[in-house]
Order: sequence, then structure tokens, then C-alpha cells
Amino acid sequence: MKEVKETNNQNLDVLDILLDEDNEEPIQLYDENGKAFKFDQVAIIPLDDKLYAILKPLDNLPGVADDEAIVFAVDEDENGNGNLRVETDEPTAIRVFDEYYKLLDAQDKK
Repeated sequence: MKEVKETNNQNLDVLDILLDEDNEEPIQLYDENGKAFKFDQVAIIPLDDKLYAILKPLDNLPGVADDEAIVFAVDEDENGNGNLRVETDEPTAIRVFDEYYKLLDAQDKK
């Protein structure tokens, strides 16, 4: 799954769905072959002037355990539409998870 586009609502951009605090529906993404996968949104993390989404697969994905989540980079195409791509740079993905854990720690301290 290299690049995916959110298409469970044709009228909304993936960024609109990710940033909608009221959205409780699974996010449906399609891979480059058109196969659909459903995800729960875990977090949106800004890092180094980029935006990342942590999504947990609801469907079985090869190589992904049931308790794992995936870091997606949020990119824009030439028309300004949001696209998600799996973050393949492991140090970046680790930094995104580290930021997420810092947010959880800060929330627990409240």
C-alpha cells in the first residue's frame, strides 16, 4: 500500500475527514489496485511542518499485527487535494509515534 486515497465520501477531502473532530466512522482507504481497507483514526500529528495520521487497520493487512497502527504522511496533489501515503522512513515514523506518546502522557497528567 504505497499511496491511498480516502473515498468513503466523494464530497470530502481526506484532510477534511481527518480533521473532523465529530467523525467517528472508520476511514476507508483504497490502495493502488483499488482494494478497500478500513481504518480507525488514532491521531493527527504535526511534525517538522508536515502532517501525519496514525491509523489502525480494522481489516487484516499483510505484515501488520492486530495491535499495530500505521503512520501515514498527509500530502497534497497538484490540485490541493489531500492524499495519504504510508510513511516508509522508519526514523520519521518513530518520531511521529514518540510525539503521539508525549501527547498521551500530557493528557494523563491533566
